Order: sequence, then structure tokens, then C-alpha cells
Amino acid sequence: MTLKAVELFAGAGGLAMGIGLAGFKSLAVVEWDRWACDTIRENARRGFPLVDAWPLHEGDVRGVDWATLEDEIALVAGGPPCQPFSMGGKHQAYDDARDMFPATVDVVRQLRPRAFIIENVKGLTRSSFANYYQYILLQLEFPELPRRKSETWFDHLMRLQIEKSSGKLRGQTLSYNVIPTLVNAADYGIPQKRERVFIVGFRHDLGIEWRFPAATHSEDALLFDQWVSGDYWQRHQIAPSRRPKMPERLAEKVNELRQFDLLSRLSAWRTVRDATSDLPDPEKHEEPTIADHKFQAGARSYPGHTGSPLDQPAKTIKAGDHGVPGGENMIVKLDGSVRYLTARETARVQTFPDGYVFHGSWSETMRQLGNAVPVALAKIVASSVAQAILNQEASKIAASRSAMRRAA
Repeated sequence: MTLKAVELFAGAGGLAMGIGLAGFKSLAVVEWDRWACDTIRENARRGFPLVDAWPLHEGDVRGVDWATLEDEIALVAGGPPCQPFSMGGKHQAYDDARDMFPATVDVVRQLRPRAFIIENVKGLTRSSFANYYQYILLQLEFPELPRRKSETWFDHLMRLQIEKSSGKLRGQTLSYNVIPTLVNAADYGIPQKRERVFIVGFRHDLGIEWRFPAATHSEDALLFDQWVSGDYWQRHQIAPSRRPKMPERLAEKVNELRQFDLLSRLSAWRTVRDATSDLPDPEKHEEPTIADHKFQAGARSYPGHTGSPLDQPAKTIKAGDHGVPGGENMIVKLDGSVRYLTARETARVQTFPDGYVFHGSWSETMRQLGNAVPVALAKIVASSVAQAILNQEASKIAASRSAMRRAA
């Protein structure tokens, strides 16, 4: 069974690539930004796997004629622009013209997919957005109850709440079981402390029971490897004399970890060093031999923008309104100095494969990377969704065959 997917707000392709790796076939990949589209086109031209077969639509998702897709769609996925809800943005939410959640709901209503995966920033869950966050979830739960022309969004929210509490809509109209989850990407082996909301929904008539994949990595395991067993430093061939001193604030925690048998623990958080140690030092190589791995001068640290320690997962890779904001997309070296992460190092942190190249200047590439969903995390989530759909389909086939045997 081939699972067909549609990708909205594709950006540089992180979520779409993870979905492809999970076994979905993309019937449409939609992105309005020219630079991001050029990145996808460049990789398609180079014959990069998955991407070379993407049907790319450059433009607004609201302008796509979805009626041309005759196949049944198993999955709609996308990350609507996060700036309306970003911790670093202007926090305008429903008053921001970039709020594309209504357009996302409209696509779900038209395509009636078996499932959807929506990714967005942690800021979406802040208390000041509580009502609008609930409004988003209810729209996705009942996509066939759109907002009326005379309604404010809040009036629509009230109507949706009444309809939900009545219980009358289930089975009478298109509806979804919606599961929102706040996730730290580091807990899934991504070398980055990236907190994001995943909103996953399954069509109610399918009867699928699903939960977000369990974490596979932990900070405790990393601290154990670094400060109890020392395996982390040995793996990177760092002699005791060259190892950093354990921060005093960790002393009590590490002492607690010494008391426990962690042989059956989760894997250790992956760090910036884990992700980038095999790349050459960009400051010593004026002509990079690896794509997008060129030194960028001008990094500086100041309050609120101190960069990512080498032996921790990176801080959240950011995009910003005007390229890289402040300097958070920096690496802190062992001597305390900082430098910007190269685009390739940043791609590693976002788990893009080395063969995937980016179109545009360093600041433009960093913007694309800051907006992207980590490929490996997208694969984990999409694989779990795909398995749930396939299990449901297998159960339906088995039930049908059993009924036929009884009838015979």
C-alpha cells in the first residue's frame, strides 16, 4: 500500500524529507518562498533521493487547486509560519497576516486525509494565546464547521465548543481525533534543544488509537557519560588534560547519578561535538571542501546571545526576520571564544544529510535552516503515523476476509 502525502509550507524540505523517509509519497510540496524553492529545485537537479521526484508548487497554499489530486491522501503535513506565535516575534497571533492555520484547516477539509501532522513553535502554547490555541485545535478537530462571514474568531470558538460538548457531530461530519504534544527534539536524538508543538490528528472514522513516540534520549544519560563513566570523552578521544571542568552546578546531580545503575537507561543527548566533530575547522580552511561549510566572521557574544556550548545539544537554531538574530547560532569553543556555526554545521544540527545543499547566501541559508523541522525528528513522527495507518488498514482487511469466510 502506497501512502500519499501533501506537504504545506515546505520551506527547505526538512519535514517533507522526513515524511518521505517514513515511506510516504509526496503528491504536492507547496512553498511560497523563492529561496527555499530554489534549494529544493537545486537538490532535485542534482538528483538527490526523495527530492528529485517532488512535485513542487511555488506559491500560496490558498492558490492550489486541490481538486486535481484524485488519489486518496493519507497525510497532510506542514509547519504554518511560526512568526505570529514565536517567542522572539511580535506575538500578534490571529492579528498577524502570516497566520496560516485557517488555510491549513481548509486544505484538511478539502482533502479529507487519514491523518495530519502540524508542527509549530512552543510559543503557540503560551498562556496569552490559550484561547486561540484551543481554537486551532477545534478547527482541526471539526474542519467542516468553518467560520461564518459574520463571525469573529472568538464567536467561532464558542460555537465549536458547544458543538464539541454536545457530541452530536461525531459520525455525522468529518472530524479528527487531535493529539497535541510539546516536544524537545533533544529527547529524540537531535543535537539541539528545540522545543516544538506537534499537532497530530487521525480521521475519527478510522478508529485509530495513537500516542506520540516515546523519548529515546535523555540529559541524565549525557551527564552520566560525561562525568561518571567518561565514555563521552573517550569516544571523542579527548585526553583528561584537555577535558573541560565539570560545572559546579552539576555536582549534586552527578553525585545522584553515581548511585544508580544506568545500563538500561535511554541514550545520551547528542551534542554539537557529536554532530560536527568530523568536519574540518572552517577557520583553518579558506576554501571549503564540504558544501556550505564556509567560515563566517563577525560572531560576538552579549547578554541573551551567548551561543551553544560544544558539549551540549545546540540551542534552538533560529531564523529571525532579518537573517540570524543576535548570535544564538554560534558555537562556544573550549577557550570561551565564539564563532558562527557554518551552514553545514547548522544543517548537521538540523539532521539534514551532507549531500543536501542550500541555495542563497549564508544568512539566507541560516534562515531556511532556522525555519526547518529536523529531518530525523520528522521521520520519527511520520513513521509512527504511517505505522498506525497501515495497522488500521491491515485490521480492516483481516476483518473483511474473516467476514467473507463466515459468509461462505
